[in-house]
Amino acid sequence: MSQLDTLPKHFLAQVKKYGDKKVAMRQKDLGIWKSFTWQDSYEHVRDFCLGLVKLGLKRGDKVCIVGDNDPQYYWALLAIQAAGGVAVGGFTDARPEELQYVAGFADCTLVLAKDQEQCDKFLEIKPNLPNVRQLIYWEDKGLWSYTDPWLMAFEDVEALGRQHLQSNPHLFEELVAQGSADDLAIFCYTSGTTGLPKAAMLSHGNLLFSHRAYSGIEERYDTDNYVSFLPLAWISEHVLGVATHVVDGLIINFTEAPETVQNDIREIAPQNLFYASRIWEGLVGYVQARINDSTPLNRWLYHTFLPIGYKVGELKFNNQPIPFGLRILYALGQFAVFAPLRDKLGLTRVRSAYTAGGTLSPDVLRFFRALGVNLKQIYGSTEVSGGATVHRDDDVKFETVGKPLPGVDLKISEEGEILIKGGGVFQGYYKNPEATAEAVVDGWFHTGDAGYIDEDGHLICLGRMKELIELAGGEKYPPYFIEGSLKFSPYIREVMTVGGKERPFVSALVAIDFDNVGRWAEKNGIVYTTYVDLSQKPEVYNLIQQDVERVNNTLPPPARVKRFVNMHKEFDPDEGELTRTRKLRRGYLEEKYRDMIDAIYRGEEHVVVRATIRYQDGREGVLETPVTIQTVEDFARQEAVAT
Repeated sequence: MSQLDTLPKHFLAQVKKYGDKKVAMRQKDLGIWKSFTWQDSYEHVRDFCLGLVKLGLKRGDKVCIVGDNDPQYYWALLAIQAAGGVAVGGFTDARPEELQYVAGFADCTLVLAKDQEQCDKFLEIKPNLPNVRQLIYWEDKGLWSYTDPWLMAFEDVEALGRQHLQSNPHLFEELVAQGSADDLAIFCYTSGTTGLPKAAMLSHGNLLFSHRAYSGIEERYDTDNYVSFLPLAWISEHVLGVATHVVDGLIINFTEAPETVQNDIREIAPQNLFYASRIWEGLVGYVQARINDSTPLNRWLYHTFLPIGYKVGELKFNNQPIPFGLRILYALGQFAVFAPLRDKLGLTRVRSAYTAGGTLSPDVLRFFRALGVNLKQIYGSTEVSGGATVHRDDDVKFETVGKPLPGVDLKISEEGEILIKGGGVFQGYYKNPEATAEAVVDGWFHTGDAGYIDEDGHLICLGRMKELIELAGGEKYPPYFIEGSLKFSPYIREVMTVGGKERPFVSALVAIDFDNVGRWAEKNGIVYTTYVDLSQKPEVYNLIQQDVERVNNTLPPPARVKRFVNMHKEFDPDEGELTRTRKLRRGYLEEKYRDMIDAIYRGEEHVVVRATIRYQDGREGVLETPVTIQTVEDFARQEAVAT
């Protein structure tokens, strides 16, 4: 066989190496884990591939697959690719009209659907899919009474393949050998937030490049376990699941049902795990809820040792030595708290855990690192085969998404856009050359994201370019990134950044969290009476400034907050300052607090806020509140030097 430049070629190499001697995958069914060897997988992939060929599948044909992660999905995927076809993934919760677009736009000639639910969707849209010759299912429950000849069972396709094998015993290996790195492997549809989803074309070379990039920073072993449950319509599962399985011999495990994922993961205790950011955040909430319902002793242990975990994590991140006494306490914490928690979450053997699909809160990242989980952030997109940057084991910065993967080039354009180049850059959008030409220029993929590379080479993703706001000098700043980062502070409840073409720098209106700041004040012996009184304390301004400076350190100089005020009150939806979903009403707030904002940009140190109040007897009065305007210390020093 030629060089291993496709996924099926790697698959055959693993089959030759392991045969019946090693488990390739497992699936839980009725509470029991069923194992399949590499030889078992080979026979399923070979037979299904030849069955598809008998049904008329040709090189370059597209096949849509919709269903939960199962061995049949993996076998079908590799079988399609072995025949030179392209797999097109659809989401299981997609509506019939959405699946019609997915399969129809891609010109699919065959469709695979797991069960009755998905088959019913395709039967509903059958008249609108004239190119689809066959609908193949792999779970027959509920389909016994269906008589439409369009439907065909997975096992029947395999039987057709075995018949074809009798007269063509070497055809499967010959088909695999014909493949090359430039052959398309999958279509992954984009999210379609600004129009119809686009079908990103990814080759075997793209997927294998991305796999090699991750392998350059992570050790993989053929004894490792991976739990496959994230949708295969996403790119990440193809790189971290499928490619790692066929290249490194990783054991793939399929859960019994979406509701049993957490328990099944605990039973497997995988060495490698990938969760979307929202799942990691949900796990933190799960732990906190369980601790609140636990015994007083367990709550005491948790609240005693977790701060120690945070302290050890902070020292590791700063490359500082851990004092002997702290190491002893952390070891006790491992025994009493951290190890039992990791066991409950199925994280006892995890060497590397990844998160993507949205920026993860630094608090969540700190939490899992404190427990001893090697959690790292990934930044990438479908168009770059899933990954462009990632944190390293010994180099995690909470506000960043890590450094470029090996072989990936990354730069920031003059406009501040993140550009990516490398072997993972996709082949283009199917039937959309205009969008392709706009997305890839001279080999560089234009992400549409704004970013900044810090002094350590870490990428900081600031959000979408279209969300940036321009300042008077032409520079731009990311309001949502700044506000979101500031709200990671326990002392800040709400914040609105202010800028615009008429303003030379970024400022912020900060509403403190009264309960948390109040507890901090009491602990530090600071006496206060009301929200207004507390918010205007110099000590509280200095407390908030520390968080402002923390966020400023993650921003390019023009985007940093130069001046801020601690508001005399919280933003209130009853006063029209927030929507009912607690989103800022920016235009209304800017108009309401125009005097305050004007004072900020005039360089004043104080402003008197006047608010109309209505008494119970119907009388109205005007309340005047003096509010301090603080210049962030770094900028204050710069101005002093300048003068």
